[in-house]
Amino acid sequence: MSIGLALSGGGMKGIAHIGVIKALEENNIHPTHISGSSMGAMVGAFYAAGYPPKEILAFFKAVPLFYPTRYAFGKPGIIDPANFYQDFKKYFPEDNFKALQKKLFVTTVDMLTGNLKVFDKGELIRPILASSAFPGICSPVAINDGLYADGGILDNFPIAPLKLNCKQIIGIYVSPISDIKADSLKYAVDLLERAIRINFSNASSQKFSHCNLLLYPPLAKFGMFDKNHIDEIFNIGYDTAQNKIKQLKKSSLLFS
Repeated sequence: MSIGLALSGGGMKGIAHIGVIKALEENNIHPTHISGSSMGAMVGAFYAAGYPPKEILAFFKAVPLFYPTRYAFGKPGIIDPANFYQDFKKYFPEDNFKALQKKLFVTTVDMLTGNLKVFDKGELIRPILASSAFPGICSPVAINDGLYADGGILDNFPIAPLKLNCKQIIGIYVSPISDIKADSLKYAVDLLERAIRINFSNASSQKFSHCNLLLYPPLAKFGMFDKNHIDEIFNIGYDTAQNKIKQLKKSSLLFS
């Protein structure tokens, strides 16, 4: 049976995707198609290439994706995603979608035209980097004649490609919105992140009903660039999935 896996964006909160994938695999649930935006695209690419959750987690612990250690020079943004190409090349030596073991869709936005662009063929690494190029923090990535940035700008929960190809859809949404106190918005970056979360949540929630299984790990207390709680975020994703799967098994609603 064709099973689609939709992985939302959410910065470092996307580490929860890895925990969910571990739980799915342990319960013999093996998605055949993956659609990801931003961090979801990165995690999805590793999973589609056949890497186990342990290795995927180790990569994100080792590579400082959201730290300004690889500055952008002469480009709009603080971090230049192109500077991470070699880190990914080690894991994707054949830089092409056709080398993957599972079908992958990577959501990006062309900043020149304002249009959504979903990559699923041709070169792989630059679309992955583009999908996670958070505006204002990361420079857009040049691919052919376009300049591509974070897919979450227009589609932070990309299920459209899966609806066309899969009988069942599992959705993992890691950008929850919850009430906060005024003192949580002390800095400009806090206000920006809050605005983005609200926008993402409103647009994404309209798609939740299209999922046969929706997982919504409780991650509201973590920031998008929070790299100090990777293991905790991973475990929350894992536990959320395991608990939900147990419930479905009891009610005989789990995928057959």
